Amino acid sequence: MRLCYALDLKDDPVLIAEYERWHAPGNVPREIVDSIRAAGIRDMEIFRAGNRLFMVIEADEDFSPAAKVAADATNPRVRAWETLMHQFQQPLPFAKPGEKWVAMRRMFSLEEALANRRD
Repeated sequence: MRLCYALDLKDDPVLIAEYERWHAPGNVPREIVDSIRAAGIRDMEIFRAGNRLFMVIEADEDFSPAAKVAADATNPRVRAWETLMHQFQQPLPFAKPGEKWVAMRRMFSLEEALANRRD
């Protein structure tokens, strides 16, 4: 299953550069990577345009975002990482109170468009 999320960074070039440094290969702590994999996430990528982040998750079919949140809440290393990352992040203007990464809804698929052509 593929899931996509969006989040904003604070619009400060110094903070954005530091956030990118933390996410460079080899800089994300092993415990964070291990917690991602243990949740059933096979791959994760984060893209940036300006201060907007876009995260793509490829997960097992039985992956549960709610279960990942619950597991993270009991993991002190993940909580410490989230506290560190929070200083760089700001909620999207339309995020619900307390919502961090906002789930995105797919609105187009080339594969489906090709399968449903009317020509």
